[in-house]
Amino acid sequence: MSAESTLAAPGGRQEYFQPIMAGALAATVGYASTFTVVLAALTAAGASPQQAGSGLLSVCLALGFLNIIVAWRVRTPISFAWTTPGAAFLLTVGEPVGGFPAVAGAFLVAAALILLTGLVKPLARLIAAIPAPIANAMLAGMLLTLCLAPITALGEVPLFVLPILLAWALGLRFARRYAVPIAVLVTGLVLAFTTHLPPGALDGTWPVLLPVMPVFTWDAIVRIGLPVYVVTMASQNLPGIAVMKANGFDLRPSPIFVLTGIGSAITALFGGHAINLAAITAAICAGPEAHPDPDKRWPAPVAAGVMYLLLGLAASLAAAFIAASPPILIQAVAGLALLSSLASALSGALAQEDVRLPAILTFVATASGITIFGVSAPFWGLVGGIALLFLLKPRQVA
Repeated sequence: MSAESTLAAPGGRQEYFQPIMAGALAATVGYASTFTVVLAALTAAGASPQQAGSGLLSVCLALGFLNIIVAWRVRTPISFAWTTPGAAFLLTVGEPVGGFPAVAGAFLVAAALILLTGLVKPLARLIAAIPAPIANAMLAGMLLTLCLAPITALGEVPLFVLPILLAWALGLRFARRYAVPIAVLVTGLVLAFTTHLPPGALDGTWPVLLPVMPVFTWDAIVRIGLPVYVVTMASQNLPGIAVMKANGFDLRPSPIFVLTGIGSAITALFGGHAINLAAITAAICAGPEAHPDPDKRWPAPVAAGVMYLLLGLAASLAAAFIAASPPILIQAVAGLALLSSLASALSGALAQEDVRLPAILTFVATASGITIFGVSAPFWGLVGGIALLFLLKPRQVA
């Protein structure tokens, strides 16, 4: 048998090539599009560059092993990712009382709640009962400030930002899927030529996991832990299940929540934020792009897991550059990466005419940034939107 026929034969290498490439693409796009958001969020929450690098590395390791083991074990293209909305939210709250150890404690609380959601069915049903337009409106409100950053940066450092915006726009025109990674690449070039790292900044850039002793404070739990949990469940896990179902894969949510809860708890001990079922990149791994035959798509998450393990090796170097860069520039790139998420969230929030007013109330309350009784705006936006929806359409909420 010729080499060509071997590649084409059932069970040959060719049938694995397509899902492997799809999985590698999903991990690369997911990482390159939002790793700046993760690093900027951890830094804004009080992490040192070394702690931020450790947090990113821990999440990459957890995603690598989860993607490989679960997909290989169940022969289903289940894929995992970090919570981009959770990181985006973390960017907006700043450093809490107790510093980064308190943030790690809040991450542990969020992980415990995710785990409980998998173990306690009524809790899972309660999260699932949050109306999708309200959840989308809350997410959009959290993303709005970040997505304004590219415009703000254009006014402050136009010479730095213009090449990045131009690269992003050209990427949208000619290679839409790669627009954000291209913008990140151009940002890296801009930083390489303009950023001066302090002496010794690149010493020990080989990634190292740094344990963080968690501290539990009411301030961090209420301001960070609870919102990260709600956002992760409503904006990542539940849409991820919907994406899988749309591609013909019915999942049992409980085991997934248990796994991601345990994984999130482990990463929290090293400064990492929550992990969850993939939503956007899941469409690449679970859809026809991975393979025409649904039964042959499971190697895609395995390849994505391997890629996450490799990408984690660059975590410390990336964190050093992020720490030495102008904050507004990093926020601008993060904003570009989140524009599509904002558009999707707004579309979902306003799709149903009879729910638009409660959704808009949730959106503006969340975007306002208010804090009442020590509780941050996303919670009040969620409560306000659900309350108004209940007043207008009690049966829909019930």
